[in-house]
Amino acid sequence: MDKLDIQDITNGYRERVRRLALFDPLYELDRKREQDQAEHMIDMKGLGLLTLLFFFEQKLMRQYKTGAKHLARFLKELTESQYCLDEADYERIARTIIQTFRPTTGRKRSYSFFNWEVNQEEVIEYSILKANNFDIKTNSQYYTLDEDGLELVFATKEFYSEFQLSINQLMLRKQLDKGEFKGALRQINEMRIDVESLEERMTRLKHEIQRSIVSEETFERYKQLLEDIYGRLAREDEEFKELRQFVKETRERLFSKDVHKKEKKTYDLILTITRELESVHYHHSRLLEQTFALKNTTLITAQESLYYTGIQAFNFDQDIVSTIISTPLPLEAMAGVLHPFFKVEENETWSPLTVLAEQNITEDRAERVEQSFISVNQREENNPYQKGLMKKYKELMQFFLHAYELNRGNTLSQFIDYLDEIERSSLYGHRYFYDFWLILHQRSPIIKGEMDEEEGKTLLGEALSLLENRSLTVREGVGVLNRHERFSIQELIITVEGEDDELL
Repeated sequence: MDKLDIQDITNGYRERVRRLALFDPLYELDRKREQDQAEHMIDMKGLGLLTLLFFFEQKLMRQYKTGAKHLARFLKELTESQYCLDEADYERIARTIIQTFRPTTGRKRSYSFFNWEVNQEEVIEYSILKANNFDIKTNSQYYTLDEDGLELVFATKEFYSEFQLSINQLMLRKQLDKGEFKGALRQINEMRIDVESLEERMTRLKHEIQRSIVSEETFERYKQLLEDIYGRLAREDEEFKELRQFVKETRERLFSKDVHKKEKKTYDLILTITRELESVHYHHSRLLEQTFALKNTTLITAQESLYYTGIQAFNFDQDIVSTIISTPLPLEAMAGVLHPFFKVEENETWSPLTVLAEQNITEDRAERVEQSFISVNQREENNPYQKGLMKKYKELMQFFLHAYELNRGNTLSQFIDYLDEIERSSLYGHRYFYDFWLILHQRSPIIKGEMDEEEGKTLLGEALSLLENRSLTVREGVGVLNRHERFSIQELIITVEGEDDELL
């Protein structure tokens, strides 16, 4: 197990405690044992949270004159069906809540704690409510949410966990912009946890879909949910690609300035960030694929299962025959019952617009384009096209053997380069060039002695005769050759062997 970095764990400890301290007034309210007139316990913590929401709503509506009496009326309207209290009780509770959030001393609330980041006692001050105005005529003090109060309201708001990864991506970009590489690496680790959490949720969702689809409405709801998830994951995938490009550019910039020599630790951090970010992106891409499969396989399977369940549950004798026989239906209603079982009417018609449809036009050209290459044993006497093709195949074999002698024909790409050098690039601009190599690959290996039987009988007869006592082997290589805009072919490895290895 790697050694823990204590500094990383305790980094920002004061800010984390400050966020916890914001909830302290609510727990203080929870400890107050208030009862209504029927001796029922009053949920003071809940009323405290409702108070925050009330002042937040007033702030949104730009109502700046909000005091204890306004809060009391709000609490009464909300809770009078639950508690037995009079107006004086509501006003007393409202003032108790306000004084808890804003002490009567006028000073901010404080929270003492031991800061493990710097190993010393510290005190945090914060303000939930602040005085906003004062009405001299009515002797009324008005309040509004302070910045810490707003933060507390937002801390209680539900932020969907599926957006956490997008938030982390934005934070990572900011950290990379500022050069905070150590914090960026920690942010990537948090993103890894988010992706793992999403994987678990997708697994649960898959089981839920298989178990819960019992109607078309449920199917449509899950379908829309999966489309939303897929769309969000696709946007996150694009952001991952941009982040990887940004990290790559940062690494190249540091390398170009020789920072990797001067600040080796910083450069090592960049390399680690690159590796970890690629790993997280890989797992996220798998999650994107799983969502796509879930949307296109599991969901459709569940729908088909729903359909066949309905088919199996359908009883023709009971649901149709029994209804028709036992119920005296008029002729019009009978037609309506039987109509779904009638065959759809079909009429064969011909439209004059058919003459305007797209036509297959064969171009008149010297080279006849075939949609598939001719079989090697397909031979017609006195066929000028086949005779011309045999001649072209023989020509290709001559060029190839010459290239092989010069050690320029070990692969198909080398042979094509050789054709470029001797200014015969036009050869691989025709279909027959690729048919020739495909046929040889199919026939490979071509053993010595077999060519004599085919000489003059097949399309390859004259070409193979040039091999004499040698054997030809054509195997698949790595990559695809795109030397011409119309054609592409996989790389081929070509070997010619003979008794005396003349060409080797």
